[in-house]
Amino acid sequence: MIIRKIKESNNPILAQIIRDTFDEYNAPRPGTVYTDPRTDNLYDLFKTPRSVLWVAEVDNEVVGSCGIFPTEGLPADCAELVKFYLKKEARGVGVGRALMEKSVQSAIEMGYKQLYLESLPQFSGAVKMYEKLGFTHLDHPMGQSGHVTCNIWMIKNLAPIS
Repeated sequence: MIIRKIKESNNPILAQIIRDTFDEYNAPRPGTVYTDPRTDNLYDLFKTPRSVLWVAEVDNEVVGSCGIFPTEGLPADCAELVKFYLKKEARGVGVGRALMEKSVQSAIEMGYKQLYLESLPQFSGAVKMYEKLGFTHLDHPMGQSGHVTCNIWMIKNLAPIS
């Protein structure tokens, strides 16, 4: 497995992985990343300062992504964990954990003190993983992601690198 930063050529496959995941879990589409026009051009989106999108490749095939983004309205020391999606065959084999660890490490290196995320009940398996990794539930959203359908909000305090 290789974990590297997004390339422009990854835009179509990552948008497909995201939308395939929503289809697989029958998750709501309006008001989510599914219908967000930025989903089709993640390469340009992640040119934003203090952001990064990591892409996992297995046998030269893109199988997923995870990144951090300074979502509008979040405190300056808080980033959002975003675009964490995997192809079905890449789940449960350590790809997600590696992407998550790389994203958390990047957030710490960029000086963030907290990571925020938004999710949906349909992604309960991912929510359980977030809980195991130290994310706690919030009773309201933070920032203005534009993904108004998401109704699970979580936050994690980041420990500085020692």
